[in-house]
Amino acid sequence: MFTGIIEELGEIVELNHEQDNLHITVKSKVSKELKIDQSLAHNGVCLTVVGLGENTHTITAIKETIDKSSIGDLNVGDKVNLERAMQLGARLDGHIVQGHVDQVAVCTEVEALEGSWVFSFSYDNTYNNLTIEKGSITVNGVSLTVVNSKEGSFSVAIIPYTYENTNFHQIKINDTVNLEFDVIGKYVARLMVK
Repeated sequence: MFTGIIEELGEIVELNHEQDNLHITVKSKVSKELKIDQSLAHNGVCLTVVGLGENTHTITAIKETIDKSSIGDLNVGDKVNLERAMQLGARLDGHIVQGHVDQVAVCTEVEALEGSWVFSFSYDNTYNNLTIEKGSITVNGVSLTVVNSKEGSFSVAIIPYTYENTNFHQIKINDTVNLEFDVIGKYVARLMVK
């Protein structure tokens, strides 16, 4: 379980394909504090630490994860948003995030305002995922508030701190991002269908 509050930007330093799996080595300040078998969100994807090096950790993405997220699009040198699992008894500063990517979205617009940015995304709405105005959404693991909800698209406003301390400063039009829709909203939507 995560909160969507990014702790650190990691850098992809090595990618190794083995059959359908992708082994990803990430360099970060938090790597030295990790343990084998620990869960860590990478751009919102909960992955298990399988190897440790000096200031690096390695995780493995299987075909299911690669198919449902943008994790397979990573390149050496890319920055990834990192968040360790939340601790019981700690504040929930973002919202409840499972680290289970629901689907990907494409960035359709980046609007620079005076002191902030508005990022717009479109997604395939045939999966019955939805956003609501002022509701929560997780984009690449970042807990955000929806400011413009439409069928199959939404926008989020990004403050300078988030822009600089997550990989939002690298997202461009046509880039693919990971989405995790609000878990409470998903359950309510499922109940309404029945």
